[in-house]
Amino acid sequence: MAIQPILLITRQTMQTAFRRIFTIGKAASTPKNIGLTAAAFGLALMALGITTVMAPPTIQASDHDDGDIDVRSRALSLTDLYVFREIDVNPAAQANDLILVMNTNPRSLARQQYFFSSAARYEFRISRVANNNAVPTARPDLTLRFSFSEPQGSPRRQRMTLTLIDEKGTTTVNRTIGGGAMQTTPLATASSPFLNQVRVRGSNLTVFAGLREDPFFFDVEQFFRVRAGLLGRGPAVGFRAPEDAVDFATGYNVNTIVVRVPRRLLQGSSQATTFDVWLSLLIPDPRTGQFVQTEQLARPAINEGLVLSQASLAAYNRTQPSRTVPSTVAREATSVLLALGNSPARAQALLGAFIPDVMRIDTLGPSGYANALNSKGAPIGGRLLTDDVVDISLAVLTNGAVTTDNVTYEGVPGNPGQGHHPLSPSFPYLAPAN
Repeated sequence: MAIQPILLITRQTMQTAFRRIFTIGKAASTPKNIGLTAAAFGLALMALGITTVMAPPTIQASDHDDGDIDVRSRALSLTDLYVFREIDVNPAAQANDLILVMNTNPRSLARQQYFFSSAARYEFRISRVANNNAVPTARPDLTLRFSFSEPQGSPRRQRMTLTLIDEKGTTTVNRTIGGGAMQTTPLATASSPFLNQVRVRGSNLTVFAGLREDPFFFDVEQFFRVRAGLLGRGPAVGFRAPEDAVDFATGYNVNTIVVRVPRRLLQGSSQATTFDVWLSLLIPDPRTGQFVQTEQLARPAINEGLVLSQASLAAYNRTQPSRTVPSTVAREATSVLLALGNSPARAQALLGAFIPDVMRIDTLGPSGYANALNSKGAPIGGRLLTDDVVDISLAVLTNGAVTTDNVTYEGVPGNPGQGHHPLSPSFPYLAPAN
């Protein structure tokens, strides 16, 4: 069976908590019409990670399938960040170890070998938080940077380098504790993942890099039908029943980097127990040779959910997380929130909760997306692999008008269109590659 997070709150409890925090007067907390308009509901669904250009009707998909552009190939596409306490999925784990997961290269076909870019830097960026209600600084106190060689050998694998950057300086590691080279796990040996045990600044870390099954789940095909009906471009339909719903990520893989890291390494000389985490992907500028950020990612669906145009999305990826949001990005995000029935004051409160775009985790409480919220309404429980972020987003952004797409991680018996393999009971926790 898939590993289940400890002390999961119900979707209804989570939804009530969001409503309580984002209530700014009775009129602000309740849309004038509980039945969302077609345009508003379409925007709500876009907050799940799908953006569109309405004229012409060209689809710009989510981080899981956002295509190739001049500066982003499949290997340069971030898809998901997960951060959780290891004891919440493995009671035998060390109490203060955290698991960081970076997923890239979306929609990777089964039994096909994919590689990390040898030109890019894949970074976990972490800042220490004074208290759960503090505004994110959007400045990392510590960075875990991963870089990869060209594939080599048979079966083909990549050598890996870990660079830690903090106030003490820069430490680079490319050998395991046993003296061997840090390396990825090739698809041919995916059932026996190679775990890189490394020592950095007096702490032992475990690193896995390679293909695993994509744990994300969402009936994106039916989403397009629902949206078309709401926009008058097809018959009016709802989400499919559980026995018919189809998960678009079922059967696909992602390239993933999974790190087990002791909390004391993240703390440095501080006593911090809450951290902000985000991903940054950098490639060299061909004109200058300097590395520039082309993608960033933290909480699920924030960028595509609140930003509509390709130009603004590119600006968002270059500048976030930051307390200063480009004006075009702010205008688009506000327009989406207003279209959903929010008052201007509530829209600003929502923006304050989700920008800067970081994933906060209070390591003193159980992990889980929206398991706990701070006073601004921002989630502070990190994210577990089986958290249903689509249902959470639907319930919150439509104010309870829509609560589920009827897709789950485990799937429905008798429905081959959804369901994932059971998670691994031990590190790196994601299910083996298809």
